Amino acid sequence: MSYESSDIESPAVSGGAGKVALPVTCDRSEGKPLWPLLLCALGVVYGDIGTSPLYAVRECFNPAHGGVALTPANILGVMALIFWSLILVVTIKYLSVVLRADNDGEGGVLALMALVLPRPGAPRHRMGGSIVVMLGLVGTALLTCDGTITPAISVLSAIEGLEVATPIFRPLVVPLTLGVLIALFLHQKNGTARIGSVFGSVMVVWFLALSVMGVYGIAQEPAILAALNPWYAVQFIALHRLHGLIVLGAVVLCVTGCEALFADLGHFGRRPIALAWYGVVFPAVVLNYFGQGAILLSQGQTAMGNPFYALSPGLWLYPTVILATLATVIASQALISGAFSMARQAIQMGYLPRLTIVHTSQTMPGQIYIPEVNTALMFACIALVLGFRDSSSLAAAYGIAVVGTMAVTSVLIFKVQTEIWGWTFWQALSITGVFLLLDGLFLIGNMIKLIHGGWVPLLLGAGVFLVMITWKRGIRFMRKQERADALKLVDFVQHLDFDRIPRVKGTGVFMGKEPGIVPRVLLHHLKHNKVLHEQVVVMTAVTENVPTVPTFRRVAVQPLGSGFFGVTVRTGFMQSIDVQETLQQCNMAGLNIGRDVSYYVGHQTLRLVGRVQWPHWRKALFAYLFHNQRSAINFLGLPPNRVVELGEQTEL
Repeated sequence: MSYESSDIESPAVSGGAGKVALPVTCDRSEGKPLWPLLLCALGVVYGDIGTSPLYAVRECFNPAHGGVALTPANILGVMALIFWSLILVVTIKYLSVVLRADNDGEGGVLALMALVLPRPGAPRHRMGGSIVVMLGLVGTALLTCDGTITPAISVLSAIEGLEVATPIFRPLVVPLTLGVLIALFLHQKNGTARIGSVFGSVMVVWFLALSVMGVYGIAQEPAILAALNPWYAVQFIALHRLHGLIVLGAVVLCVTGCEALFADLGHFGRRPIALAWYGVVFPAVVLNYFGQGAILLSQGQTAMGNPFYALSPGLWLYPTVILATLATVIASQALISGAFSMARQAIQMGYLPRLTIVHTSQTMPGQIYIPEVNTALMFACIALVLGFRDSSSLAAAYGIAVVGTMAVTSVLIFKVQTEIWGWTFWQALSITGVFLLLDGLFLIGNMIKLIHGGWVPLLLGAGVFLVMITWKRGIRFMRKQERADALKLVDFVQHLDFDRIPRVKGTGVFMGKEPGIVPRVLLHHLKHNKVLHEQVVVMTAVTENVPTVPTFRRVAVQPLGSGFFGVTVRTGFMQSIDVQETLQQCNMAGLNIGRDVSYYVGHQTLRLVGRVQWPHWRKALFAYLFHNQRSAINFLGLPPNRVVELGEQTEL
């Protein structure tokens, strides 16, 4: 059974040429208690943004990465840049615009890509489907890098607070960080259902602590509140010019996690996410940032080493380190879980091979664990910590992945505005153009980081992108080959000589790859065994460009005569497939499967013979992915004692 994407029409409300219309957002919070959703949103959605105060301000003044001198004017300018970046990027761009571009209630760059892919038969637009796919895959690759760097930099920056207490702890920072990260990744197989309710409570304490620390700092130097005036940000950029743009490369660290905010839309809905931001997160982080600025104004170089922990003097330092470590673990957990969800979407949409998907909760289908992804993330995080060894060096590699993903989202939002919401070109440009300008300025500011480690996320992103595009194109070529020799199922049944073919009791379910086409495994079975079941079911799965397909549309049964049935299973990219569950739906659709069922699956082997004009290393990559993907038997939930595998060979 394969997963072939098919574009379907997604609902949206469009406006006329002279009127801007916003879409009707599917709010998953409808009918659910608001406060539990809001509490969970604090623990899952805002972990990354909520832990950015640990390192963002420090990097703006870090001379090793282009930071500016520690003067009152520069401090006010940086604080103004941070405050208005939070306003423009998080509040206006993501909460007011991006979160409205849901795909049937789901968010994330892959869901956005699926939403704007051209529909079959629709007129060709300026931005074709191939460009949309490339943008979506680039955004996914960069978001994967974000999810890799975040656990490393967050936990490392939290534990570095021990250095503020005494230099004796300095040699222990890296080992302790590695211990926390390894424990975090090893725990993933147990799921988060049991401790998920605790996450929100811990983050409430964390945001309360951020607020208290910020008020303490502001009380030392209330003049820092002047930075609420945007003129200080304008003056800063005008005075420093290129150097000011370089500082923007560090300011962008305060908005890391925006893409995670969008990706978690389907879990919580827009309302709880917005209320959590306005009521808790935004006031807390702003107070803390301004508190750090006030401490820098009052203490100068004394607080420069770590302005965040300078807000916790004396014995308060150790509880703050512990709380910060817990908060960073929660933030990391949210991004790791997001990586699992994103990998499942990519598998369903045909951009990754079959991987092991373990459901860790009986009540929440979205909670999954993918061992292969977890292992890759763990080793990547360990390598980052050992390679960079401190959060300041890691921060230099962080911004490019964040800004790149934000820019991809801006471009896709422009396409949503013009082609789905019905906005005119100039109406869309008047809003999204501002977002793209901000992304461009942030990107320029991060260019200097290429020599300080910024190449790392680009290299990681290129690797992820190469894997996805290689798998998609390789599978597409294999399907093209199979399609060239394929027989139509209707014609096959009509011309089959049933008088010469014995029929045995029971049902044979043959896994197909395209609707209406005879599976190779059926031809091999008939050729070698020369027998058919009384009832033959050819089952094919099609993944549509929507998150979920409603139950009444999931299964379509087509009687073909002579005991043959074609079954098409339609799924969304957020849904998994269970063949036995599908057969129960077939029973409800009038196809009586019974208990005597045998499943037939083709086991393909690959020969690299030069049919595809790829470099040898790329063919080897595809072959490695192909031969190491998870067995279709386990992936589809088939009972192993009822499965027959028949071999077939494909040339590439």
